[in-house]
Amino acid sequence: MSQAIADKPHAVIRQRPGVRFKGTGKVRIESMSHDARGVGHVDGKTVFVEGALPGELVEYGVLRKKPSFDNGSVTNVIEASPDRVLSPRCEHFGICGGCSLQHLEEAAQLRYKQQIVQESFEKIGHVQPENWLEPLTSASWGYRRKARIGARLVPKKGGVLVGFREKRSSYITDIEYCHVLDDRVAKTLPAMRRLIADLSCPDQIPQIEVAAGDEEIVLVFRHLVAFTREDLDDLKLFARTHDVQVWLQPGGPDSIKPLWPEKPPPLKYALPEFDIEIQFRPTDFTQVNAEVNRKMIVRAIELLALDDNDELLDLFCGLGNFTLPLARGCKQVLGIEGDEILVAGARENAKRNAIGNVKFVTGDLYQETGFPPWGEARFNKVLIDPPRSGALEVIKHIPANGPERIVYVSCYPSTLARDADYLVNELGYRFESACVMDMFPQTSHVESIALFTRKR
Repeated sequence: MSQAIADKPHAVIRQRPGVRFKGTGKVRIESMSHDARGVGHVDGKTVFVEGALPGELVEYGVLRKKPSFDNGSVTNVIEASPDRVLSPRCEHFGICGGCSLQHLEEAAQLRYKQQIVQESFEKIGHVQPENWLEPLTSASWGYRRKARIGARLVPKKGGVLVGFREKRSSYITDIEYCHVLDDRVAKTLPAMRRLIADLSCPDQIPQIEVAAGDEEIVLVFRHLVAFTREDLDDLKLFARTHDVQVWLQPGGPDSIKPLWPEKPPPLKYALPEFDIEIQFRPTDFTQVNAEVNRKMIVRAIELLALDDNDELLDLFCGLGNFTLPLARGCKQVLGIEGDEILVAGARENAKRNAIGNVKFVTGDLYQETGFPPWGEARFNKVLIDPPRSGALEVIKHIPANGPERIVYVSCYPSTLARDADYLVNELGYRFESACVMDMFPQTSHVESIALFTRKR
């Protein structure tokens, strides 16, 4: 073997401890699936290989055999893709289930995500946008402001483990530092582990929910038994030492309450482009990536082409993340949301920001028949920001000669493609443009935004 070949760097591959393979194989990877697995064929049978990239020749271990396909995990990269990151930043990558794309260069991650959205439009929606806009991106590390971190007492592994769950497992990855979490939270993980280990009930704290605003950090400790007085003192000391708020959750989501400070300052994030500040509770839905969220709002407003006479409908409005910025540039906005608590929060946010040309109502956005959830309200433009299940039911209430412009913000390409099919092929809208939004760098999760305009 020549010195050049011997010195050639190899891809770092990590496997979950204790993984048992049901065989091995070698395959040339042809493409990537929607969940970031490499796809190849062996003797005509499809093989999905975790950790493999298109163009690579890899060795893999078989995790599961099915009649029509096998699932596997890469064990060795024989021929690496030029897009491969040979040594991913996080030492837990390949074991932790929090990230799936750290082995892929960031520019290639964006290309992969746009390809996923394009294929969904083509195969599911039978549509394509006339124009692709530049993707919306952010810092690739330290962006995540909301998360659920698992905790578990495992004496055989040295005590309490704190981290995300391992891939394909309910086990907890023992993490010293998470590179995608907000740094203010990530650096407290070792101290969090020590804190839980010292409590009277280290085996009764299954998770810590993280919610970070621009200024405040909240850690919500789920606990299955009551804390002792000494436990509460330790939790308060942790909060003061690490400049975080500690809240307790003894039951369901409605049971959360602050421990320290007793009267905590609110969580909030700013939208400086619109002179708006949004307050939220730790359990309220907010976007995990503040930078992409700000860019997304600006892009949505650009696509809606607002003027002072516009009357807008904001469906799945939540706390007013879009509604309030929209109101700065039009006549009025009606926000509709199914969660009464979020609606109440949106109304309070409108008051705090002195925005009077908005109205928020609670409405069922999943009912196909009957009176539309917006009643007799008039509007000429619509913004839709649904959950993964999409918005087909509420879209069916939109008449064919309805709003001039519809901007659809999606967190799941398949349902966006399905709903685009209805808007274009049933209601006759023009699919003018779309773009990918990298809300979750280093993961296969992809969000997108699309503009549909009424044909004249």
